[in-house]
Amino acid sequence: MTVTSSMAHSTPSTVVDRVPIVNDFSITTATVNGSGSQTANNTLLRAIHKMGVPVNGKNIFPSNIQGLPTWFTIRVSKDGYLARCEQAEILVAMNKASSMEDIQNIVSGGICLYPADFQLPIMRDDVTFYQMPVNELVMQSGAEAKLKPYVANMVYVGTLAYLLNIDLAEIEAALSYNFNGKQKAMELNYATAKAAYDWADANLDKIDPFRIERMSKTAGTLLIDGNTAAALGAIFGGVQFVAWYPITPSTSIVDNLSEYLPKLRREADGKATYAIVQAEDELAVIGMVVGAGWAGARSMTATSGPGLSLMTEFVGYAYFAEIPAVIWDVQRMGPSTGLPTRVAQDDLLTAYTLGHGDGRHVCLIPASIAECFEFGGTALDLAERLQTPVIVLSDLDLGLNLWPTRPFEYPTKPLDRGKVLSAEDLTRLQGEWQRYADIDGDGICYRTLPGTNHPAAAYFTRGTGHNEAAGYSERPEDWSANLSRLAKKHDYARTIIPAPVTELVDGAGAGIISYGTNDPAVQEARDILKAAGISTSYLRLRALPLESKLTEFIQRHKRIYVIENNLDGQMHSLIQLHTPADADRIISVAKCDGLPLTAHWIRESIVAHEAKEQA
Repeated sequence: MTVTSSMAHSTPSTVVDRVPIVNDFSITTATVNGSGSQTANNTLLRAIHKMGVPVNGKNIFPSNIQGLPTWFTIRVSKDGYLARCEQAEILVAMNKASSMEDIQNIVSGGICLYPADFQLPIMRDDVTFYQMPVNELVMQSGAEAKLKPYVANMVYVGTLAYLLNIDLAEIEAALSYNFNGKQKAMELNYATAKAAYDWADANLDKIDPFRIERMSKTAGTLLIDGNTAAALGAIFGGVQFVAWYPITPSTSIVDNLSEYLPKLRREADGKATYAIVQAEDELAVIGMVVGAGWAGARSMTATSGPGLSLMTEFVGYAYFAEIPAVIWDVQRMGPSTGLPTRVAQDDLLTAYTLGHGDGRHVCLIPASIAECFEFGGTALDLAERLQTPVIVLSDLDLGLNLWPTRPFEYPTKPLDRGKVLSAEDLTRLQGEWQRYADIDGDGICYRTLPGTNHPAAAYFTRGTGHNEAAGYSERPEDWSANLSRLAKKHDYARTIIPAPVTELVDGAGAGIISYGTNDPAVQEARDILKAAGISTSYLRLRALPLESKLTEFIQRHKRIYVIENNLDGQMHSLIQLHTPADADRIISVAKCDGLPLTAHWIRESIVAHEAKEQA
């Protein structure tokens, strides 16, 4: 194949005619699932991060093993915005099947890189097209036939490194990190990227304005995904028992527990202080987790929506029998199998009310890597303090994608084991205690653990009707009293769960309420709205049940917009139930298409509603 010396087409101006766009654009790489592009994309992501520039990547991939289109978006933002953009300025079109549609989604004035053998028609005169000699450079790499499709991705890494001014030393360091001691693989990939860089330097006429320049905004931060952070948080939070069954996108939580627990949780003699069990299905999983919690172990599992559905009966039992357990639900798109590799916040109502009969669960909702780590331990503390299941509602975007974060702080608070009576306590009480009696007025009763060496330690654990002494009862007064006490415990939970994060703006007529991974898009949208003269206050919920700060926030504003990534506006419904007198002023702004929300969509939605109010 002969490569011509000029490979840029379709832009009427030269680089000197255009204002440089530095550290403020999005890159989309369009590839085929199973082609190994994740290595290439994460290499770019880590290299840009190491150059001090805020960056976030989102992998949008199909649920098959290989062959279908997959996209990876990299948001580069000097201002620290990490939300997804609806269009990209830079496209790497490595999948011919999707290339026509992908090209239409490039921002006017953007660029497109594509393999020369694609012979794409130049369809847009407002986009710069760069050909890359992918096949030629792969042949020159000397890679084995089975590795050539993977090595091909390094061609766009090297070409982008040249065009965007990404330091090759950072590319090399990122590859070294990725291959983790596999020197031969690292050298093969870096050599191909370097060859592509050198080819681009010699052959491409750069006529686009996009640049990466070093900054210092990522100093002291690292890139990590939420599932890894959750696993580490649980380890430092004292998890002892883990049962699981594989399901996308939660599996890597347990993968990371399996990797780090052997390194961090062994006695001096080498004996493990934990157990991990892969069960035959989710019913067995939750049975084991509840059983371990009853026995006194800090126990947890990780699943997603379909798995959570299968756990319903056991979770209801744990709620009524008052047994601690933690479930990480890394949400994906439903109903049914839905879209296993797309994101949504559609398990909210399910998780909060999981089980038949009257009952509500404590749910934690992390919005960042730091909160994934924090809630890993907090969930275990709350489960034991409240003697109840606690569900952590993460999602695919947070769980599987790399986000920047400060290093985690070692927990300084002791583990909260809750109200557990020891043999000494029972001796002091002369054996007089009742398992389901509310002694302290907070709805939480005292429990003993199996094996406690006292004749009065034993009790019946009941999922059936019971009185304060744990005896079977169908008496109406016992049943009513027990349900009322459980409701009181839930009300007490409002005082100890993670509080909302609130930013009040004087004079703001509108308030925004949101949660989870909507936060980056909400923060950016608020800045855009402010620049347009629309000030907003903001309350980010971090847990259920809802509490007094939410009510106070709503009452301060004329209009409340509840932003969420589901079709039905599930949090909006809960908030209206919580504050029925204000329901007419609470507006649902909800969308669910399998993708993270964007600042543009949030801004447009609020502007449209505000225009109606002023009409």
